[in-house]
Amino acid sequence: MAIEADRAHICMRPGRESRPVNGVRVDPVNAEAFLRRIESFLACGRSHVVHFVPADPTVRARRDRRYRAALNDGDLNVPDGMSVVWALRLLGVRSERLAGADAMGLVAGWGTEAARSHYLYGGTVEAVARLEDRLRSRHPDIKLVGVESPPFGTLSGPDIQEAAERIRAAGTDLLWIGLGTPKQDLVAARMRDLEAAPVILCVGAAFDFVSGTKPRAPAWMQRAGMEWAFRLASEPERLWRRYLLGNPAFLWGVGVDALRRRGTS
Repeated sequence: MAIEADRAHICMRPGRESRPVNGVRVDPVNAEAFLRRIESFLACGRSHVVHFVPADPTVRARRDRRYRAALNDGDLNVPDGMSVVWALRLLGVRSERLAGADAMGLVAGWGTEAARSHYLYGGTVEAVARLEDRLRSRHPDIKLVGVESPPFGTLSGPDIQEAAERIRAAGTDLLWIGLGTPKQDLVAARMRDLEAAPVILCVGAAFDFVSGTKPRAPAWMQRAGMEWAFRLASEPERLWRRYLLGNPAFLWGVGVDALRRRGTS
């Protein structure tokens, strides 16, 4: 899909249709509007961060001021999860859901036509290698200029700076970061400061889903907002706290946001 940049919106921040979900700004999108924003970011001449926002990061951000600030400073915050889409609707805005895994396929196909270059940063050595293979198989003309699995754990300032230099030297247009939350979002903010790439996309588990390292919920479960149940059944020991405790906290926070909005309208 060829998308021409709307010059009037280059470098502009999200508009009035954005809404806070648990205190995190979320921007309504559809596939075409998303690609249009990516094109405008590429034309802008500076670095931009795109966050994909499911429910869990908003719950974390509500109690973590630093993380909330990092998300709200994003140039585009995409609803990644039906619960976030429904929260936007409750707050008076309609949006489609665009998961990180779906956006990766969408942008890879569009980027092939536009001759855009991609850099993969994150995941295990196995996952990122399989991701590279999958992307090259599905998009034979894709321009992958770098693939990197950084060390597990906290990345130091010098680690991030050296990586940013490699990414920039490779001529990267689109930097995909899959480090999990909140790590990837904080690293992305630093990468933006260092102008590592024009567009930095924080896609988390998309590395695992697109590579096939982990299974993704069936489409009907995704549409029904039940993807969390599939993931919980797949990894109960790791994810039980996120979903069994986090889901009620998400609903409570959205209710508070809705009441506040009514009180100020």
